[in-house]
Amino acid sequence: MGSRSDLTDVQWERLEPLLPVSNGRCGRWRDHRQVVNGVLYRIRTGVQWRELPERYGPWKTVHERHRRWSADGTWEMLLRRIQAETDAAGEIDWDVSVDSTSVRAHHHAAGARHAPPPSFKGGSVQTVKVARVRSELIDRLAEVAREVRRSAARVAGSLPRST
Repeated sequence: MGSRSDLTDVQWERLEPLLPVSNGRCGRWRDHRQVVNGVLYRIRTGVQWRELPERYGPWKTVHERHRRWSADGTWEMLLRRIQAETDAAGEIDWDVSVDSTSVRAHHHAAGARHAPPPSFKGGSVQTVKVARVRSELIDRLAEVAREVRRSAARVAGSLPRST
C-alpha cells in the first residue's frame, strides 16, 4: 500500500528515464522508485530518517541516496529537466503566483468566487491530465530541491570559521 506522497505510475514513467544508473562498482542499487518515494514521504511528513516506514526499504539506503543526490546536484537536475520538458510542451504558465502566506489579501477578498474558474488553455481532457501529472511532479521535485537548499544553508551556517 502506497502513501499519498508516492509517485503515480504516470509520474514515475516521466521521471525514471532521467535518473542516474548504477556504475556497477558498488553493486546493484535498491529500486529507485522505492527510494524516491521514501524521500518524498520523509520530506512531506517531516519524520526522522529512522522512522521511515519499512515499505521504503532500509532508512540508511534512502538517506544515503538522498544525501548523495543532494551533493551531486541530481535533484536540481531532475527539477530543471522536468520543468524544461513541461515548458517545451507549453504546459507551464510562468505568470507570477503569490499566495496568502506572502501577501495579505484585502479584506474585501474574503468569500466565495463569483465567476467560474478560467478554463485550461490546452483543450482536451487528456491534455489537462498530462499537464496536471507534470505539474504535480514538478511540485514534488521542487519540494525536494527546496529542502536540499535549506539543508545546505544550515550546514554552511553551522561550519566553524577559521581565520
